[in-house]
Amino acid sequence: MPLAERTDPHARPEPDSTRDAMLIFAMSVSVDGYIADREGGIGWSVPSDELFRFHTARVRELGAYLLGRRLYETMRVWETDPAMRHDEDSNAFADIWSALPKVVFSGTLDRVEGNARLARGSLADEIAAVREATDRDVEIGGAGLAGAAIEQGFVDELRLFRHPIVLGGGTPYLPPVADAIPLRLVETQTFAGQVVYERYRRDGGAAS
Repeated sequence: MPLAERTDPHARPEPDSTRDAMLIFAMSVSVDGYIADREGGIGWSVPSDELFRFHTARVRELGAYLLGRRLYETMRVWETDPAMRHDEDSNAFADIWSALPKVVFSGTLDRVEGNARLARGSLADEIAAVREATDRDVEIGGAGLAGAAIEQGFVDELRLFRHPIVLGGGTPYLPPVADAIPLRLVETQTFAGQVVYERYRRDGGAAS
């Protein structure tokens, strides 16, 4: 696929009915590849209004979301806290997130709220189940959970929102892997605040 260059930051591609639904890992990252700083902070990655609307459009396209406990607890407020609904944009995201089916992987939680359920099977089984239940793309979030999916070869696309900051340590976006994973850059876009969106698809060819 050639590199896509868009001038409209809110333009979305038309659905491609000829391809299989993908498993996607998308997160904000620092220039040096961390999704949280040494203290677990993510305040440096607060999106601009433009980027927030892009995230809303992106999540609207998903059929399900797999996530770990920490990410579930971070995002739960969008379903449970009315204070998050303070303008048109936040209302739109809250509606979309609340409607999205979610599977939470946790060894400590015994219940979850909202449109979510606890994972009952292995990562492989749960990925297979959600992909069977929807013809849309599925997203996976949480560094540990997504890292396991990457290591097991389940993740089809990596989507990075790279912020202009070097953290020097923290939670890495990618896990250490035993073998190289060839990728193709299929899209880039720059948002307000100099945040660069990088979209990589797993390449079936051998690593060079």
